[in-house]
Amino acid sequence: MALAVDETIEELHFCTDGVVTRSSIEQKLVEKAVLDLYDPVVRDPYSRLSVRLLRLRHVAFLMRGLHLLPQGYESLDASQPWICYWIIHSLRLLDAPIPSKLSSQIVEFLKRCQCPTGGFAGGPYQMPHLATTYAATLALCSLGTEEAYQAIDRSALQLFLKSRHMPDGSFTMHQDGEVDIRGVYCALTAAMLTNVYTPEMFAGSAEWVARCQTYEGGFSGEPGLEAHGGYCFCGYAALILLGKEHLIDTDNLLKWAVHRQMRLEGGFQGRTNKLVDGCYSFWVGGLLPLLHYTLMKTGDKSLDESAWLFDQEALQDYVLFCCQLEKGGLIDKPGKSRDFYHTCYCLSGLSIAQNNPGDGVDTVVGHADNLLKRTHPVFNICEDKVDEARNYFKRQPMVLLEPTV
Repeated sequence: MALAVDETIEELHFCTDGVVTRSSIEQKLVEKAVLDLYDPVVRDPYSRLSVRLLRLRHVAFLMRGLHLLPQGYESLDASQPWICYWIIHSLRLLDAPIPSKLSSQIVEFLKRCQCPTGGFAGGPYQMPHLATTYAATLALCSLGTEEAYQAIDRSALQLFLKSRHMPDGSFTMHQDGEVDIRGVYCALTAAMLTNVYTPEMFAGSAEWVARCQTYEGGFSGEPGLEAHGGYCFCGYAALILLGKEHLIDTDNLLKWAVHRQMRLEGGFQGRTNKLVDGCYSFWVGGLLPLLHYTLMKTGDKSLDESAWLFDQEALQDYVLFCCQLEKGGLIDKPGKSRDFYHTCYCLSGLSIAQNNPGDGVDTVVGHADNLLKRTHPVFNICEDKVDEARNYFKRQPMVLLEPTV
């Protein structure tokens, strides 16, 4: 675990260098909360062998969300396909069945979010948006039924994706919307999974993404801003999909990414000098396998091909001991409330940390039943669902439409 190293606990604590700030106070409070949860394990290391992923409680929490959402979710009215994706993907990772009737109901709802001009909106009668198009596509592919695949209007989707492409290679998130590195990744994911990708649709995109790499080594939302874990994942995954990862400084990105794992907590932070957050278990934890594969292709002899480039057990410790709630659902950090977003990305990061490269032996902290299904490190749906969707859409002809004025 994060504490199972040749250092004392004091050496792992955040060092203020004698300068106390609001940020350092918050960091100390988080460390105390984490240590309170780790303390029984430090005193009795054998208890770590029996820690369990509360699988059935998480499934119950997720299934309730597919039927009825708490009032607090009203603020996510424009993110309804995201909620579908977070829940469905989490259930798939947990290998929980989704009844066929419920699957059909989800498909019908997502069809109502699809716009006649292409793409998916945040809810019925809203404007199509690249982020919710990404989420809806992943949700439907994760369901993996023919009904779900056929719900996607691929011809209109292709027109929508083309309409978001800018002359410099960037993408706007919606009509007259902001340019954002997420747009390139969201568009690529939807295009690749549904087989509507064309090189022209992403002309200049790799070069634009490369311009988002910062002096720290990470990626920002657009050129000139601060590096961020979510943007780093989106940017580098986009370059992987385009086959253009050589355009950036890989060593500097790797240095930035490995320094995001917190020494005491074991989880990841999203930016320099920020607090740990369970969602970065995937956004940064999923970035490192992509860098691993890049280094493998370059023939890096120093690379351990049987493990990822981070402390996998420490990340599992953080998720299992600090992010699980007894009543089900996973959280950002101790003291926070459960939600479907953090449940999804904590479980996704846990899957990455458990499943080693290739056919290597799994690294599972605690009970053997904690092992989750493998998530695809680029698309973040289960690997079998990626294969099924891509194979299905490769067999389907598509009628190309002309853009309307």
